[in-house]
Amino acid sequence: MSEFPKPLAIVGGTGALGGGLAIRAARAGCPVVIGSRTAQKAEAAAAALRETVPDADVVGLENAAAAAAGEMVVVTVPFASQADTLAAIAPMVGGKVVVDTTVPLVPPKVARVQLPPEGSAAQRAAKALGEGVRLVTGFHNVSAKKLGEEGPVACDVLVFGDDVDARQLVVDLANAIGLRGLHGGVLDNSAAAEALTSVLIAINKRYKVAEGAGIRITGLGEA
Repeated sequence: MSEFPKPLAIVGGTGALGGGLAIRAARAGCPVVIGSRTAQKAEAAAAALRETVPDADVVGLENAAAAAAGEMVVVTVPFASQADTLAAIAPMVGGKVVVDTTVPLVPPKVARVQLPPEGSAAQRAAKALGEGVRLVTGFHNVSAKKLGEEGPVACDVLVFGDDVDARQLVVDLANAIGLRGLHGGVLDNSAAAEALTSVLIAINKRYKVAEGAGIRITGLGEA
């Protein structure tokens, strides 16, 4: 497995996206800490993952405890839960790479781009976590259904952050779990991928894409 900080803590790991990332990381041999609002729910998800991947190194903890235990922390919660979740884990993640996957979807019109006043969910996360955190964003445009499947996924993961070394670690993570990670530039650029999620939802609806549409950047060969 590529070298990046591990164990990998997945805050909100009992949801669809978090669960998909957890199973892919476990299959790749990465120790995983699943976080949830309650330790019981997290451990139930960990037990289910161990049934699917019998040799998985996985435990379940309450979100703040999971964030404390992980060397890299991935936040996979809905936009409505982002602020409270980040506030809960902020004391635990100083100096760590935190990967925020949040997309500002506002029901019921989730197929319409609705970026927040701050400009993006990434900028909200930056304010919530403070300067001591190595904030990166990514995994906005990959469907949970695809993540739950075995084998490589023909989908690119655009990764954003002002800390280039931290960004590279998340690119490595994406590559290690069967996707293709690509540097998308600074944190401000995250707004483009966040907005694109609503576009993909509209495409899914219009063209009945059951597995979820993704993106692929052309012209890069095997990069």
